[in-house]
Amino acid sequence: MLSHEPALAEQARTWQFLELWVDPVLFPPKILMVVGDHDGFCRIFNPGANYKLVVTHSNYEAAQEWLLEDEYERVQGQLLAAEVL
Repeated sequence: MLSHEPALAEQARTWQFLELWVDPVLFPPKILMVVGDHDGFCRIFNPGANYKLVVTHSNYEAAQEWLLEDEYERVQGQLLAAEVL
């Protein structure tokens, strides 16, 4: 079984922002985490599945479109790396 720890460790060093997105139709709601890096890439992780990498997009707009297509809604706000590191 492949571990996602190296990918997560790399993200921990390079992330710029983090957002939570929720599918409010399901109960309990399904939550996905968007992590944007300094190069503009956005990776979407599933915290409910041991932070499994779901998909990578080359920019925020593509990630947002992918989430909206599946009717996810963004939880208000972003957590910025500059504020916590």
